[in-house]
Amino acid sequence: MKHGLLLVDKPPGCTSHDVVVTARRALRQKKIGHCGTLDPQATGLLLLTVGRATRLTRFLIRAPKVYVGAARLGVVTDTYDLSGEILAEPATDSLTDEAIRSTMEGFVGARLQTPPPYCAKKVRGVKYYELARRGEKVPEEKKEITVFEFRATAEWRPGQDLEFLLSCSSGTYARSLLHELGQLVGCGAALSRLRRTQVGPFKIADAIAIEALRQAPEQSDDPDAAWAGRAWIPFDAIELPFGEIVADQQQERRIQNGQSVLIRGLESQEGDWIKVINRRQQFIAVGSVVERIGSGQVGVVQPRVVFR
Repeated sequence: MKHGLLLVDKPPGCTSHDVVVTARRALRQKKIGHCGTLDPQATGLLLLTVGRATRLTRFLIRAPKVYVGAARLGVVTDTYDLSGEILAEPATDSLTDEAIRSTMEGFVGARLQTPPPYCAKKVRGVKYYELARRGEKVPEEKKEITVFEFRATAEWRPGQDLEFLLSCSSGTYARSLLHELGQLVGCGAALSRLRRTQVGPFKIADAIAIEALRQAPEQSDDPDAAWAGRAWIPFDAIELPFGEIVADQQQERRIQNGQSVLIRGLESQEGDWIKVINRRQQFIAVGSVVERIGSGQVGVVQPRVVFR
C-alpha cells in the first residue's frame, strides 16, 4: 500500500469524488480521500490523501486556498454561478472598474459568510442543493471566514467578465463572495469560471493531469510513485498547516504508547496542533499542545494521531 499525498489537476465536468474513483483504479488502492471539494465545473488543485495519509485529511482540509476565476456582472442566478436559472439581469451602465476594485478591497479580513443555497454542505444529513431542488428553505447559517486577498487581475470593461484572484481561508465559497460583490456594486454577479491554484504550500504547477492519472495503472506497482513526479508527496514529507517538532528516542517511545511528552523550544501555543517527527525525519504523530509551562518555550504535547 502506498502512503502519501497526490496532487491532481481536476478538469471541468466531473466531481471531486470522480477524481478519487479514478485514483483508486489507477493506484489499485481503496483507501483514498480528498481534502476540500471542488464544484463539478470548477477546475484545479485537488489534494488526494492515500493510505495512512487519509488520517491527515481533517488537518489538510483547513489549509488556506488560492483561486483565480471570472464573474459575469449584470447577472443574478439562483446558484450564484452561470449554471443556474437567471433571476435578474440588472444594467451595468453606471458601473466602473474603480468602483469594483474599491468594493473588492473591502472584503479583505475576517467576515461572516452564508453558503450558497446550491452547495454540498449538509444539514441533518441532507445536502443544501437537495433541499433547494425540492423547493425547501435552505438554512441561512453564517460561518466566519477570512479573505486574505480579493482583487481584479485585469481592467473590467462593460461586456467583459471580471477576472479576479482570491486568497482565503478554508470553507470560503467563491460563489457567495461574487454574489455579495454584485449586490454591493448594484448590478448582481455570477461566477463564470473558477480554478484552484494552491492549497497551503501545494501548487497546481506540481499536479498531475487526470489523463496521466488514468494511464498510471501500467506503472502503479512502483512503490515510490515515480511516474507522478512532483505530484506525489511521500507520507513523511507531507507539510501540515501548523508547527513541527522533533522527538528524541525516549520521547518517540512515549508517543508510540500514547503518552504525553515534555518539549523544549516549543513555539506553538496551548491548544495548537503540531506535527511530530523523529530524528530520522519520519512522521510519527500529530499531537496537540495541552499545556505551556512558565514563560519560556516549554510545553506538554499529547499525541492524538499516532502512525508508528
